Amino acid sequence: MDELALLTVSEMAEADRGTIEGGVPGIDLMEAAGKSVADAIMARFSPRRTLVACGPGNNGGDGFVVARLLRAAGWEVDLAQLGRPADLKGDAAQAGAAWDGAVADLEISLLEKAELLVDALFGAGLARDIEGVALRFLTAARDRVAAGKLASVAVDMPSGVDGDTGAVRGIAVPAALTVTFFRKKPGHLLQPGRSLSRELLVTDIGIAPQVLTAIAPKCVENAPSLWQGRFPMPDADSHKYTRGHAVVSGGPMTGAGRLAARAARRVGAGLLSVVAEPEQCGLFAADAPGAIVLSAEGLPEFEAMLSDPRKNAVLVGPGHGVTGRTRAFSAAALRAGKAVVLDADALTVWSENAAGLALLIKGPVVLTPHEGEFRRLFPALEGSKLERARAAALHTGAVLVLKGPDTVIAAPDGRGAINGNAPPWLATGGTGDVLAGTILGLLAQGMPPFEAAAAAVWINGAAAERFGPGLIAEDLPEKFPSILASLLSATR
Repeated sequence: MDELALLTVSEMAEADRGTIEGGVPGIDLMEAAGKSVADAIMARFSPRRTLVACGPGNNGGDGFVVARLLRAAGWEVDLAQLGRPADLKGDAAQAGAAWDGAVADLEISLLEKAELLVDALFGAGLARDIEGVALRFLTAARDRVAAGKLASVAVDMPSGVDGDTGAVRGIAVPAALTVTFFRKKPGHLLQPGRSLSRELLVTDIGIAPQVLTAIAPKCVENAPSLWQGRFPMPDADSHKYTRGHAVVSGGPMTGAGRLAARAARRVGAGLLSVVAEPEQCGLFAADAPGAIVLSAEGLPEFEAMLSDPRKNAVLVGPGHGVTGRTRAFSAAALRAGKAVVLDADALTVWSENAAGLALLIKGPVVLTPHEGEFRRLFPALEGSKLERARAAALHTGAVLVLKGPDTVIAAPDGRGAINGNAPPWLATGGTGDVLAGTILGLLAQGMPPFEAAAAAVWINGAAAERFGPGLIAEDLPEKFPSILASLLSATR
C-alpha cells in the first residue's frame, strides 16, 4: 500500500532529508528529478522553442537541469529566473552553475516566442500567494495557454497550487503535463489542483522507499489495493443469509431509495428490504421484484423491523424529505446498533447539531454529505477538504465521505483517502443515492466502514468511467458486475 501514499509538502521534505542523510547527495536527487522531467517532455513533444522559468529554490534548480538536458538534446531553450543566479543556494546553486547559457529576467515578452513553458518557479511548497513579477508572468502564460498558443509542463506542481490542499494561491497555469517525484501529494488530487495538473506522472528519482516507515503518512490515494483484502467475495459455501441483509428506508421521493436499493443488491448484499409508508410500497415492489418491501406507517413499525438481528445494515435519507420522521428514523437506526449509512435528508435534519448526532453514534456509521450538506452539518469547520473531513470524522466517530469530483473518505482515527477516478459525467442527479446504496451493500456483507466507503466510491467512479459520457444514475449499478469480476480475478 506504500505506493498509494500521498505526502504532504513537509512529509516530502522529510523524505528528501532522510534519503540525503542515508548517503545520497542532494544534487543527485536534483539531477534525477530534472532528467525525469526532460525525458517526459521529449517522450511527449517534438523539439520546439522552450522557455524554462526557474524559481529561487530547489524547484528552480530542477528547472536548470531540465534546460541543460533539453539543450543538449538539440532543443532551442531559453531560461529565465525569478531573482538572480547568485541568490540560489545549495544544490540549486550547483545546478545553476552547470548551466552555461544565458539567464534572462522573468519577463512576459519571453513568452511570445515560446511554444512550450517549463514551469519550475515554485513547485508544491509555496507558502504564500503569488504576487508581483511572478503573478504578471504566470497570468500572461495562463492567457497564452487558454488561447492555444502555449503548452505548459509543471515541475512537481503547477506554480501557485498548494501541494497540501490543491487550492490556488493567486494564479496557476494549467499544465498539459505535471511531473512529480516519489509520491503524489494531496494537492495533485484535490480540486482545483487535480484539474490544473492534467496528465500526472510520478517518477523515481532515487528516494529510499524505507523513509515512508519513518514518515508514516496517513493519507492515501483511493485504489483497490487499499481495501481489496477486506472486500467481500462469495465462496462455495455462501448463501443469501451469509451475505447480509440490507435495509433501505424509503421516502416519498421513491426514485432515490430505488436507486440505492438496486446498488446495494448489485454490489452483493444477499437480501434487501425496503421499508416504506403504505402508499409507497407498490412503487418499490413494482420496481424490484427481488427486493422485500415492508410497510412501516410510523416509528414503532420501523423499530420493530430493526429488532430483527438478521437485518444488519441500514440506510436512511435518500428521498426522505427534511421532516421529523426522517430525524426519528435516523436516530432509531443509530440506536439499533447496526451498520448505518446516513445520506441526503438524514444529514440535513441534523444541521448545526453535529454534536447531537455524534451522541447517537455507537457502531459502524458512514455519513455521506456533499459540500452543501457538510456546511450545514459542520458550519464551524474550516480548512482544506481533507482537513475538514478528518475533523468531522473525529468529532462524530463516523466515517465521513465528503463527496465531489475529489471525494475524500476520512476515518475517526485520522486515516484519509482521496479518490481520483471520478469522471465529469458522474455529476448527475441520483449518483449520490447509488453511492449510498453501494456503501450499504458492502457494510451488509461485513466490510469495515472505512474500507466499505472507499471501495464504494472507487467502484462508482470505475462504473462511470466504463459507461462514459451520457451516463445517468441508473446506468451505474449495471456496470458493477464487470467491475466485481475484475476485482475477483485480481485476488486469484
